[in-house]
Amino acid sequence: MIETGSLSPQDRAAWEVLARGYKRFYRTDVPDEGYEQMWRRLSEGRDVHAVGARVDGELVGIAHYLFHATGWTGDSCYLQDLYVDEAARGRGAARALIERVAGAARERGAARLYWTTREDNVTARALYDRVAAFNGFVRYDYPLG
Repeated sequence: MIETGSLSPQDRAAWEVLARGYKRFYRTDVPDEGYEQMWRRLSEGRDVHAVGARVDGELVGIAHYLFHATGWTGDSCYLQDLYVDEAARGRGAARALIERVAGAARERGAARLYWTTREDNVTARALYDRVAAFNGFVRYDYPLG
């Protein structure tokens, strides 16, 4: 059975393994201090939030999310990171994490919950197509550095 909930200080090491897996999947280099900074932000829970999925007490998945203002509707909830350990995939952890974040978004009164993924992330998109609506938008990133 999948259980979802907040992360605790005891989850730090397992969280980092999953966070590194996520960043590796998206080919994003993060220095070691970046993981420490992110853990601190998640622990504070002010601007970025986290939930974890557990199977038999073991952390097998994580989701990071944040809320932001929008011009035309109420606040939006952005599911920034979602990752489940490869060995635990296919058992409902990702869906449970999405539902947990959706609950937080509803509780906050957010007008929408959304996320992005790579176009070729076929496995994840199969789930996303079942639980959400693809709206056809394509994202561009303008380099600021």
